[in-house]
Amino acid sequence: MAYRLRSATASDQPAITAIVRAAGINPFNLHWPRFLVAEADVPPRIVGVAQIKAHGDGSRELASLAVVPDRQGEGIGGALIQALLASEQGPLHLMCRNELEGYYVRFGFRALHPAEMPPYFRRMTRAADIFFALAARFGGKRHITVMRREGMFLTA
Repeated sequence: MAYRLRSATASDQPAITAIVRAAGINPFNLHWPRFLVAEADVPPRIVGVAQIKAHGDGSRELASLAVVPDRQGEGIGGALIQALLASEQGPLHLMCRNELEGYYVRFGFRALHPAEMPPYFRRMTRAADIFFALAARFGGKRHITVMRREGMFLTA
């Protein structure tokens, strides 16, 4: 089934929000102007989303990557990542579940130790640790990895 990548439009906001929430990932800061979407041809619908977020400490994050369940395994997520990476020259970070680390390694990301993390990601991992410690009391277990991809800097 065919799809095309394009910049999101305001009319895509409801689909972006629904796809991210259904994937169970961070539902905050989902502003359509930062998103790239994968749109299926038949029937026409958004089947994948991803964005680059800028944080107050100057770090940038590949975030909100999600593909609808019936289109997973078709390379849509990888195509979204490759397209976003092509537009980024500096370092890029991401947060993912530990079991997804290997997926992102193939795009040039590596796991970071806490001392290597920009301030935003140190704060977020501390908050996640508290949340997951509480969840563990009720049988839940989920850990987060912060990863970084070094930028492709252009020289004059």
